[in-house]
Order: sequence, then structure tokens, then C-alpha cells
Amino acid sequence: MEIKRFGIVGCGRISSKHFSAIAEIEGAQIVSCCDIIEQRVQDAARQYGVETAYTNYDEMLAKEQLDAILICTPSGMHPEMGIKAARKGLHVITEKPMGISLISADELVKECDAHQVQLFVVKQNRLNPAIQLLKQAIDKGRFGKIFSLNATVRWSRPQSYYDQAKWRGTWEFDGGAFMNQASHYMDLIQWLGGPVDSVMSMTATLDHSIETEDMGTGIIRFRNGTLGTVEVTMNIFPRNLEGSITVMGKNGTVKIGGIAVNKVEHWEFRDYDDDDKLIQQCDTNPTSVYGFGHEGYLRNVVEVLHGNGEPQTDGREGRKSLEIILAMYESAKNGKRVPLPLKI
Repeated sequence: MEIKRFGIVGCGRISSKHFSAIAEIEGAQIVSCCDIIEQRVQDAARQYGVETAYTNYDEMLAKEQLDAILICTPSGMHPEMGIKAARKGLHVITEKPMGISLISADELVKECDAHQVQLFVVKQNRLNPAIQLLKQAIDKGRFGKIFSLNATVRWSRPQSYYDQAKWRGTWEFDGGAFMNQASHYMDLIQWLGGPVDSVMSMTATLDHSIETEDMGTGIIRFRNGTLGTVEVTMNIFPRNLEGSITVMGKNGTVKIGGIAVNKVEHWEFRDYDDDDKLIQQCDTNPTSVYGFGHEGYLRNVVEVLHGNGEPQTDGREGRKSLEIILAMYESAKNGKRVPLPLKI
């Protein structure tokens, strides 16, 4: 089997998930890494056995023979870096969110289309076994009419977390709790609930010295009439408490909780289905809020690049949660209900 050659840019917190996942996947290898901090990129290259290391992204793109780029840099840099890769004919895999503005996200999609390369946006929590079982129940119609969905992110981020890097908690590169920490949950609630009609929200910065919000609440009206609520905070004492999705319908109620939607906390339906036997084995026990989904997600990426599959989450799919988050910010700013699609 031909080995697909990957480069990775950004060797911070999330990069370890990509290094470890690709190492387990046949037909793929990370052959080059890049970070502006020389010690960090050299450490990563040694730890993961990567052939070459760079502190300049443009230099890596110019010198290396690659098939795809894994982008693990601050969110505000994703579109520009993806566009540069696409123009080199490289496939693009970007961490969430794919950008922090719809204009830049759309430019990335356009450039990938123009250069006939694939664009993948990492949404690994969709692959959690418990979430997959919940999606299957929705698709089977087990809930009957769905009345409401809830996404809750109750985590702890000390000031020291934001102080580790100047870009954290900034509007230019990061966004706040909605954009960064809750991005996957915004994705899940729309993936499960369907297209969104409008949102309302309020945000606040209550316990951190940052530009952006450390907590927010939002209301979603889906096009089918279902209501959704979102609660996000980084101010939980003393540690991460919960990352959950709850679906409530006429014939069923399910809550997938744990710290990272990794555990079935409530599963009850009016009518029996053999899926009910599977809820115990769906629980996982991740050591961090990132969960275990990166390997499964990147396996799909490699399959697609080998011509053996379809992308699980492409650029257009990844854009949906970004639009909801930006609508939430607009509502929090002007105090009004914001309809979708957003005008850009």
C-alpha cells in the first residue's frame, strides 16, 4: 500500500492526538512537523520519530514532498495555513473550528475546491460510541417527536491555561468558550437536531483576564420547531465536571454525559430495541476532554485519500457549527434573536 505522507503544523496540546493516531494507521505517516517554537518542534520530532522539523511553515511546504497537512495551530490561523497547503496541491485536515470567521472559512473551502483537494474538519466526538448509539436512535425514530436538545459544557480552565500562550482567549486567534471549548458540542447539537432556524444568547467574562467570554448560554430554534439550549462555562470548581448532550422526545429521553460525551447517563424509551443491550459497552473513560475519537476520524481521512471512502466531516459540514457560534456571538452583542443563515 502506498504510504500517504503527512506534515503537521502546530505541536502544542492537541498535536499529540494526531501523532499518536497516525502512528496506528496503516498507509499513513507523519514525515515532517513544524512549530514556531524550536524546542517544541524538535522535542516532537524526537518523541514521534518524525524525519524533519521546521520553524517556518512556508519552508516546510516548499521543501517537503507531502500528500496532506494536519493543522493544529490557533484557530484564527487555520484558513490561511489551509489555503497555502491547498495551493500546493495538498489535502487539508484542520482542527476545530476551521476558522473564526465565515469569510475565511468560505475562502478555505473555495481554495480546496479550486485545487481539487480534500478538506477535512476534525469532529472526533461524533465517533464516540455513546454518541453513535444516540444518533442511531434518532435515525430510527425511537424518540418520536423530539421536543428539545441540550448541550452542557461545565469545565475548568484556570488563568494559567490562558497565560500559557498569548493567543488564548483573544478574538483574533481563539474566540471564547463558545468558539474553543464548546465547538464540538455546537457541532453535535446541530448534527443531532438538524438545520438551525435562529439563535439567542448571552455571554460573560466572570473569572479570567481574557478578551473573550469564559461562559455563555444560548437558545436554538431548529427549523423543525424543536428547541435547543446550550450552557458553557470554564469556571467550574475545582475541575472539569461535565460535557453532555441530552435529547428529550415524546417516546424517549437520553443523556450522554461524562466529561466528554463519553458515558450513557440516562437511556429510556417507550419501546424496546436491541440497541438497548449496548449501552453499557458504549461507555469510555477518557483521561482528557479530547476523548478517543481522533484515531477513528483520521482512519477515515486516510481511507478517503486512498480512494476508499467519503469524508465524515468535510469543510461544508464543519462550517455549520462555526455559523451557529458566530450567530450566538452576534446575538450576545446586540441582544436580539439572530436568524440563520448569517449574512456575510
